Amino acid sequence: MKRMSALLAAVLALSATSLSARVDVGQPAPAFSLADSNGRTRTLEEFKGRTVVLEWTNAECPFVRKHYDSGNMQRQQKEATAAGVVWLAINSGAPGKQGEVDGGDANQQIQIDHSAPTAYLLDPTGATGRAYGAATTPHMYVIDGQGVLRYKGGIDSIISDDAADIPKATQYVKQALAELAAGKPVSVPLSAPYGCAVKYAPN
Repeated sequence: MKRMSALLAAVLALSATSLSARVDVGQPAPAFSLADSNGRTRTLEEFKGRTVVLEWTNAECPFVRKHYDSGNMQRQQKEATAAGVVWLAINSGAPGKQGEVDGGDANQQIQIDHSAPTAYLLDPTGATGRAYGAATTPHMYVIDGQGVLRYKGGIDSIISDDAADIPKATQYVKQALAELAAGKPVSVPLSAPYGCAVKYAPN
């Protein structure tokens, strides 16, 4: 039943993405300007020339917890940033919705999880999430140094909320980063996102 629920979540997420996506792989990534958890305004433009990962997050989502409680997300964050990649966690939860945080809450969650994003960005209006078509938490995007989207989808290849599946899965984001660093095309540029629906504010 647990696995069937996870699969249903993934199917619904993929459907939502097809309806709301605003950017395709190979297109310029949408610009954004968001406050981070420390109140500093961050933009995509400031990271021009560097590879950027966007990670939509919600600490109350079991699919997010799968990757944080196992340490998988933190390992990937640390490996990527050590290699010069910018990793931005983004929370598009609307005020009063599950998983919504302010800057202090976000910093506390970073401490609890021992996570290592370059910055944790707050998107309470959901404008940035909708521009990217972010449908789930997690939903992952990789942008190259020229600002072109090179990957979007799930963090890995196994649709579940079971941490035991992580070692068996192809880690799509990690793979995409390695291929870009080697000057190769991303072999899997698109996959089905899976997880909890992003808790957007009403349009």
